[in-house]
Amino acid sequence: MKMKKYIFFLVGLCCALLPAMADQPELLELKASDANIIGHVLDKKTGEHLSYITIALKGTTIGTVTDATGHYFLKNLPEGNFVLEASSVGYKTISRNVSLRKGKTLEENFELEEDAVALDGVVVSANRSVTKRRLAPTLVNVVDMKMFENTNSPTLSQGLNFQPGVRVETNCQNCGFQQVRINGLDGPYTQILIDSRPIFSALSGVYGLEQIPANMIERVEVMRGGGSALFGSSAIAGTINIITKEPLRNSGQLAHTLTSIGGSSSFDNNTSLNASLVTDNHRAGLYVFGQNRHRDAYDHDGDGYSEMPKLKNQTVGFRSFLKTSTYSKLTFEYHHLQEFRRGGNLLNRPPHEADIAEQIQHSINGGGLKFDYFAPNEKHRLTVYTSAQHTDRDSYYGSKKDQNAYGKTTDLTFIGGSQYVYSFGKCLFMPADLTAGLEYNRDNLKDDMWGYNRYTKQTVNIGSAFLQNEWKNEKWSILLGGRLDKHNLIDHVIFSPRANLRFNPSEDINLRLSYSSGFRAPQAFDEDLHIENVGGTVSMIERAKNLKEEKSQSFSASADMYHRFGAFQVNFLVEGFYTRLSDVFVLENIGERDGILIKERRNGSGAKVLGLSMEKWLISLCSSYRQESPCNRAVMTNRKSGAKRHRPRRRFSVPRIPMGTLRQRIRRSSLSHYPCRARTPARCWCSTWPVILTRMLR
Repeated sequence: MKMKKYIFFLVGLCCALLPAMADQPELLELKASDANIIGHVLDKKTGEHLSYITIALKGTTIGTVTDATGHYFLKNLPEGNFVLEASSVGYKTISRNVSLRKGKTLEENFELEEDAVALDGVVVSANRSVTKRRLAPTLVNVVDMKMFENTNSPTLSQGLNFQPGVRVETNCQNCGFQQVRINGLDGPYTQILIDSRPIFSALSGVYGLEQIPANMIERVEVMRGGGSALFGSSAIAGTINIITKEPLRNSGQLAHTLTSIGGSSSFDNNTSLNASLVTDNHRAGLYVFGQNRHRDAYDHDGDGYSEMPKLKNQTVGFRSFLKTSTYSKLTFEYHHLQEFRRGGNLLNRPPHEADIAEQIQHSINGGGLKFDYFAPNEKHRLTVYTSAQHTDRDSYYGSKKDQNAYGKTTDLTFIGGSQYVYSFGKCLFMPADLTAGLEYNRDNLKDDMWGYNRYTKQTVNIGSAFLQNEWKNEKWSILLGGRLDKHNLIDHVIFSPRANLRFNPSEDINLRLSYSSGFRAPQAFDEDLHIENVGGTVSMIERAKNLKEEKSQSFSASADMYHRFGAFQVNFLVEGFYTRLSDVFVLENIGERDGILIKERRNGSGAKVLGLSMEKWLISLCSSYRQESPCNRAVMTNRKSGAKRHRPRRRFSVPRIPMGTLRQRIRRSSLSHYPCRARTPARCWCSTWPVILTRMLR
């Protein structure tokens, strides 16, 4: 019933907002203008028209996409000199200067070249601003929506498995608790962001990787190494930034997949729905998504105990925007999730009647509001944002038919802040961007197990300020920055510096050196406490006096090389990293109190992590192959003995035909003559599809 209420709420909101947005008068500054741009976009190699390519005036909120015939029309534009940009996933971005005058119409046509590695794709995780991946000061890997489609990944956790250097592990066969490892470090050392906001708390991160649907995601940016100078606590091993989809054009999609688990009678049913609505003047848009997933429990060895839990998951949400002027934009995002998962044995019985049972039911509501302003001279950019997420969880973690193992956990995370960017034409010796900001984060968690009189309450308040300056051009980038965090559980202010150097001797070679620091704040809540309950141990965590934050110092060096010959594009990446941890958190048993084992969180000596990562890509227009070098490994020094243990990691992906490429070629091949200067020969579908398949299988 709750889920139906949320669906009706979203439908009603769409019906109310869209007519209102469509009926709004055009922006005052655009009314009297008759400055227009028309044109088309072609594939540079084939000469075919490309549909749904983004065309935008850089530094403004004005933009559109090409229609099904590959044409676009921007009307009533402001007068002045601007940069017109054409971009799309899988193609190199092209920019050109345009001069707009009242009563004048320009024709600007583009020819885009395929770029399977997405060097010209934009990222925001490297410096908190939109930057081309090739020019980013630190290495950022991107998992785009094509990867989720080609690998049939319905959730974030499954898609991340195909990113080199990242490993998703299932740590509990009963509840399906997952964690992501980056650079050989455990899940709590990685910070997960939604649209660059750290609303994933200690509780949300337990099952959150499997709760985020793929149709909500535009791309996932993975930045390895310490990132606390940018995003605060827990960004030690790396940062995973989930960028949600924004409406670009009127479209809709309904999909259903049915997957057998291990060739058994256990199935994973997944239904997804998404729709995008944009007004004719592109002033407002709404993207709505939903997912219903039902996965049967999977018992691999037939012993009556699940290796994968039973899962029922429903998600609905939306993301919308309203362009309040040519240079300002308001964005609003909301999502709701209902989930039930159950593992152990006797799954059709109440959990306290099973020998082992872990049952969790979630209700999660989250959202955010953001306002962006761009100065007409492109020197000033201001962002004001706020995000929140509330989690309500009913749980049972127990064994031996324990009736006292029921519990309830609630968590409310709130973040608010602002960011200002000033662009220098020349600062000392090079153009530069100065970024400064303030941020406040509050997390209020309450965890109760009434049967054992175990009550945990934790409130975290963090006030932050950050500052960085990046000198950059096409060849060089030098970034210096730092962040100050005041945590209410720590007496002193925490300073996290960073320094990055990028050198591009040519357009196809990127060399980077990075230093970054990170920290992890102490907390009383730990999901391991729930896992111990299944073994019959009821525990609580207390913080030791004078407990310090866990800190890291990370160094990395990378060489990213690309070459294109004919229909093939080759990419070779080698990266070495070294991370030193100090004041590592450890748990020590200090006794019992009212039948509850008390553990104290203390600072240990430290640890070292070092490793080498090598990636090779060979990509053609018809197929792709990627291999992570088998010699990849991370070496971790044992905290107590000092002995080194190796963790080999191998990941191979079989050659496959990208479905995105196939669909795009089919869409292009069905087009006929176009009313423009570039003539395109008419093609018949019955004569085209054998050619497509022959090229694919060659």
